[in-house]
Amino acid sequence: MGAVYEGGNYKNLTATGAVTTNGGTLLGFYVNSTTGGTLTLKDGGASGTAMCGTITPAIGFHRFPATFGVGGLYATIANTLDVTFFYAPGR
Repeated sequence: MGAVYEGGNYKNLTATGAVTTNGGTLLGFYVNSTTGGTLTLKDGGASGTAMCGTITPAIGFHRFPATFGVGGLYATIANTLDVTFFYAPGR
């Protein structure tokens, strides 16, 4: 069974970019505001492996427990989306 994390680092994004360039565990994300915004998460940077299909999240917290490798976690954001990611750095 994997480690259980209740807290970690955070990063707010309003445009496509790296959440972190190191490995770790995504705990979830909080959508602060959106106007038809979409989100795709990749393991390993911009050209990494898609962790999910395209998400059209509502405002609020979304639990998304998933690990990502040493290449980091990358978020592709389309339309208007203000989102804060919560993650635990790799050990």
